[in-house]
Amino acid sequence: MPYQPHNEEIVHHLYHAGFQTGNYADTILHVHQNAYRLHAIILSRSPFLAHLMSTSPQSGGQRTLFVQLDHEPEVTREGFAIALGYLYSSVSLSLIRPENARGVLAAGCLLGGMDDLCGYSYETCRQSFSVDTITEWLEFVHSIPVPDNSGNPDMAVASVFGQYAQRLRDDVFHFLIVTLPSILEVHSSMTPESSPSEGHGGRDTLLRVFSLVPFEMFKAAVESPTFQIGSDQARFKFAKDAIELRKRGIARGHGAEETVVLAFGGGQMGGSAVHVTRKMRKRPLWKVNS
Repeated sequence: MPYQPHNEEIVHHLYHAGFQTGNYADTILHVHQNAYRLHAIILSRSPFLAHLMSTSPQSGGQRTLFVQLDHEPEVTREGFAIALGYLYSSVSLSLIRPENARGVLAAGCLLGGMDDLCGYSYETCRQSFSVDTITEWLEFVHSIPVPDNSGNPDMAVASVFGQYAQRLRDDVFHFLIVTLPSILEVHSSMTPESSPSEGHGGRDTLLRVFSLVPFEMFKAAVESPTFQIGSDQARFKFAKDAIELRKRGIARGHGAEETVVLAFGGGQMGGSAVHVTRKMRKRPLWKVNS
């Protein structure tokens, strides 16, 4: 394309002279205690900001916008700045790193109209899953509001991540039950009688991770047919050991008791032979002598 260098030069000028320097700005945007000198025609690329501009009163020649993000803690200062810069130029993609990708994704989803930015930051998030980070990701996906399917609008709580919320849940769960055991070499051929040298260290690490998993995900993971760490007996023993660790940690003081059972004859209709349950402990009854 003969005019491609010309187009790139324009975008470069818009980003550096417009976004970074704020030359000829007609809009002041206040967010996270920062004030950005920006341009309405560029901001209108974002449905969120376009709506904000159309509903904010304007006095004088310069428009002033206020973005309140107290209710969106996942939208970080750095993430919002990168997303704003993306409205001017795709050079902002080069600023996305594993440490800030989730904040960028949240900001991109909030502002809207940034499919490429969201896709890139989401993929960066997904690639950051590791033995060292999985616990943090488990805590994060557990904190994401779950969509209410009852049809009651008063109960509906939307996540800023939109469609990416469920994708994050699914990918973190897949990493937990498929990728992580593979990384730790907790092989499907292992049995309860395997020697300590056969994946013992990896199994201990996997146990520590599972000891911190919220109950609903712990139950789903242990019972999942894709959680292949050995025979039903090996999976039962693993769940039993994990529950012992959980008693001293995440399950402590919840007034509930977690147990695991191994169904006789294996799972029915292709289901799991290992079942995890949780029941409330009965309060002791005290007899008062008259």
